[in-house]
Amino acid sequence: MNLYFVSLGCDKNLVDSEKMLALLLHRDIQITDAAEEAELIIINTCSFIQDAKEESIETILEMAALKSEGRCRALIVCGCLAQRYSEEIRSEIPEVDAIVGTTAYDQIVTAAERALSGSRTVLLNDRDYLPKDLTERIPAVSGYVSYLKIAEGCSKRCTYCIIPSLRGNYRSVSMEELLCEAELLAAGGTRELIVIAQETTVYGVDLYGEKKLPELLTKLCRIKGIEWIRLMYCYPEEITEALLQVIKKEPKICHYLDLPIQHCNDEILRRMGRRTNRKDLTDKIALIRDILPDAALRTTLISGFPGETKQQHDECVDFVRELQFDRLGVFPYSPEEGTPAAGYADQVEEQVKQQWADEIMQAEQDVIFRQNERMTGKVLRVIADGYLPEEGVYTGRTYRDAPDIDGCIFFESSAEIISGEILTVRVTEARGYDLTGEIWCEEEQG
Repeated sequence: MNLYFVSLGCDKNLVDSEKMLALLLHRDIQITDAAEEAELIIINTCSFIQDAKEESIETILEMAALKSEGRCRALIVCGCLAQRYSEEIRSEIPEVDAIVGTTAYDQIVTAAERALSGSRTVLLNDRDYLPKDLTERIPAVSGYVSYLKIAEGCSKRCTYCIIPSLRGNYRSVSMEELLCEAELLAAGGTRELIVIAQETTVYGVDLYGEKKLPELLTKLCRIKGIEWIRLMYCYPEEITEALLQVIKKEPKICHYLDLPIQHCNDEILRRMGRRTNRKDLTDKIALIRDILPDAALRTTLISGFPGETKQQHDECVDFVRELQFDRLGVFPYSPEEGTPAAGYADQVEEQVKQQWADEIMQAEQDVIFRQNERMTGKVLRVIADGYLPEEGVYTGRTYRDAPDIDGCIFFESSAEIISGEILTVRVTEARGYDLTGEIWCEEEQG
């Protein structure tokens, strides 16, 4: 039987998709990249912000049309949109045969069997349930880069965020299970392991009574085959000196930290339900740069949060220029039903939110372009991502760049380079957000 699988949304959702694929492929199901040829179609949806909801709904409707017209026998909708709007999907899109919530993906085989037998079903576990012992995965993208989701859910309850309602409270995956999963990924060819969760920095508190991320990272570094370990979603207030010292000590861990701060103004941070303030943010970033002088710091910001004034926005722009983040993303505030912030009376106009987002990105662009200019002449390790035949160049990333969200480096090579290979490249030129370089052989340099 042919399966067409669509995974939408974040990298955390992608991990769930890869685990579902592993379960399904044990049942004599083959993957196809042609939706019109599939007998079974599964969509793992996202519902984090309005744009994500719209993409998920459009994909469901597109696949529903294929089911009506083609050979598809069963259509299954999984993930966040399924969890959030299960009743609406069931009543309004009759082509959907099965709905699988965020904590029920371990039942995907049951859902498929019921759907293929002609039975409509909804599988929704308690939001705080955590599927266990699902260490096997089928890579949905390149096998040399893999994401390791170390926890599910979030207990922070930021006023703008729907995640706790969709994914439950924070639950750490046991260290034994994570190490087994990482071993399997390494055996399958993973070279770069990206550690993720809604928040990675409090890993282990719920299971072990204390933060265990430093210990987990140390053990991951011992796995043969994994060469780079990258850390994402680190709440700044939870970053400890012990964690930074492990990053400094272990050569496999990239000096790269993703710090989602969302804003810098104390009043806006309070209204967001964040557990930090401007001084704490400034002090923590100073500590990081003191221990890891070459650290690449990425952050995300929200523009136009309810009640935000022009003065508070300008403060955020100045903060970006002052702190000199190496990488940055900004999102206009999206009011999500069911969150406290969606009910605030002082909503900011859409046009203003977008204008403020553009101004923040312009300030960050100036920072990144100057930083990239200073990279010229440096010799860096690079992981190869692919080849562009029309330009005759390879693409890769330095430790400063996470896949899909950051920049890249272009370089030529007379010898064939396999994606996932790690090599040494000298930066020759900055091109906006990206770099160009040349293969660097120390022996030839004398």
